Amino acid sequence: MRRSYFLRCRVVAAGSITLNDIAGAFLLTFAGLFPIVNPIEAAPFFFGLTSGLSAAERNALARKVAINGFALLLGSMVLGPYLLEFFGIRLPVVRIAGGVVVTALGWKLLTQEDWSDHAGMPAGGRRKVGSFYPLTMPLTVGPGSMSVAITIGSRKTPGIPPLTEIAQKMTGALLGIIAIALTIYLAYRFASTMARVLGESGVEVLVRLSAFILMCIGIEIIWNGYSALIALPH
Repeated sequence: MRRSYFLRCRVVAAGSITLNDIAGAFLLTFAGLFPIVNPIEAAPFFFGLTSGLSAAERNALARKVAINGFALLLGSMVLGPYLLEFFGIRLPVVRIAGGVVVTALGWKLLTQEDWSDHAGMPAGGRRKVGSFYPLTMPLTVGPGSMSVAITIGSRKTPGIPPLTEIAQKMTGALLGIIAIALTIYLAYRFASTMARVLGESGVEVLVRLSAFILMCIGIEIIWNGYSALIALPH
């Protein structure tokens, strides 16, 4: 009886650790990418670029952009760190540099009036609109978003972690990117009503709060990269 009770406690504890690791990786990925991707801010640009299309065509484009954005972010997160390492750049250095970039992006979002990955995109006008260019890149996923994804992908535990821990973090990161893709689709799908509901002040508040979280994540990534760098043999 007592043995079965302890076994149940161990199973519950293991399950909670698994959920905590997945939730932590999910929150890190989503909170790091959302302020830069910021589909709520990009939604009016999307609506302006697709204003000549029917509602059905606009919805189809929103779905394609979400899928393309998911593929770009996932590719940057998975392959980006190893491509840099292939060129002889150590991953801890990549983490430090990426952390500086993330912190700088967060600071710009927090202090400047008009700065984002969508800078320079026209709010209206007519141009040939494609699901990849310009709607996916650079309107939705630009260089800032991709650099954040690479930095998050390079954030690894020192040493050789167990396979279960790797699987949990990969699952959480994947869910985070899926959540970003869903926010892209929903923001673009309801772009015509979102700006009217939130208003300029609502979008401003959301961006500033997200920017502060992004700065904290950037500083934490810098510290992890520095800790890993000084631990390497010279």
